[in-house]
This record gives sequence, structure tokens and C-alpha cells, in this order.
Amino acid sequence: MQDFTNQRTPDTPSELWVVEHPPVYTQGQAGKAEHLLDPGDIPVIQTDRGGQVTYHGPGQIVIYLLLSLRETGLGVRALVSAMEHSLIQLLAQHGVTATADPQAPGVYVQGAKIAALGLRVRRGYTYHGLALNIDMDLHPFTRINPCGYPHLIVTQTKDQGIHATQTTLTDQLIEQLKTHLGYQRRRNRSDYISEQRHLRGYTLDNQVNPSSLCDPRHTS
Repeated sequence: MQDFTNQRTPDTPSELWVVEHPPVYTQGQAGKAEHLLDPGDIPVIQTDRGGQVTYHGPGQIVIYLLLSLRETGLGVRALVSAMEHSLIQLLAQHGVTATADPQAPGVYVQGAKIAALGLRVRRGYTYHGLALNIDMDLHPFTRINPCGYPHLIVTQTKDQGIHATQTTLTDQLIEQLKTHLGYQRRRNRSDYISEQRHLRGYTLDNQVNPSSLCDPRHTS
């Protein structure tokens, strides 16, 4: 992500990277060690995103948004809201009511966190992104204060009665992101989102660059 962001130019197509991580805790740039209660044998990776510690693992959709703020026409707060509303609308498609909390970015179902967000902006370009819990072992969240909040309950789509597959939810979330980021309104761009399923890579233009897609073992 960092290399892609550092090397991109105004002509570089924005991309969405979809990955699924092995078990790992990621700590935000200003993350406090006190929120790591008992990480055990799960690795802890320091990152340069915002926010505190969170957990990633199998059964979770992670989407990295490598976007140009100038291209989207959004400020950082508006981008975060667009990400949250994309997730909220996705869940609404499946009959689940979710909300955002302006004091604690993310998406919640009856107070339980179902999706986490964390971004970094460099030279007007964003990286890092969002994580949506689908069908995973939630126990590792009990070994941290998720996103820096003690006793925060974490949930997932499976526990909310959503039976759609992870692939289906990923595809639907991509469409929601395209809409809320404004790409669906740009006819010269909206028809050119490409996908290669084995890579889970998406661009917001007319190409997928396999060499730029990250190894999920080394991405935070």
C-alpha cells in the first residue's frame, strides 16, 4: 500500500484491494499498549493508520481504499462517512439495521461493532481502509480493547442472521462503495471497474495490476 501510494501519479487509477488476513493484531500509529490485554501467540503489527488496535483474521472482509481525494471530491471526514454508509446500506440489503457513531468511527448493530475503519492520507491519497466481520472466530477480540474501547462487544454478519457468502457480500460492498464514492455517477469511469476473482483485486479504472496486490501476510 505504501509503495503504491508513494509511487502513484495523478494518472494512476485508484484501486480497491480486497484481502483476507491470517490471524493478526494491527496497532494504529498512536495505538496504546494498554489496549493489548493478552495477545498471546497472535502477532502484533505496528501500522501507520489512524486508530487503536484491532484484529484481523479468516472470515473477515478487508478492503484497502487506495484513492485520490481530489478525484473523489471528498474530504477525509466525508470519505469516512461514505465508507460507513456503504457498510450500513449493505447490511440494510440483508435486513439488518446498523448505525455509525461520530465519536467512534465504525459501524454498529445495537451497540456491537461489526465493521472497523482506519485510514492514512499521504500527498492527497488514501490507504488502509475497512474490515467487515463475516464468519470468523471472534474470541481474539476479547484479548484486546477493540479500537481502544474496553468491553466493546463485537459481532459479525453470520450472528446477525445474514447467510450470504463472503464472496457475495464482498461484491455487494464493492458496488456500495462505488456508489457512495461517486464512481457510479461518472459514466466515463463507472463501466471500467475490473475484477480478477483469484486476486480479489478491483480498480476504479480499466485495469487490474496483479503485481501491486498485496500479500495479506505482510499488509496491515
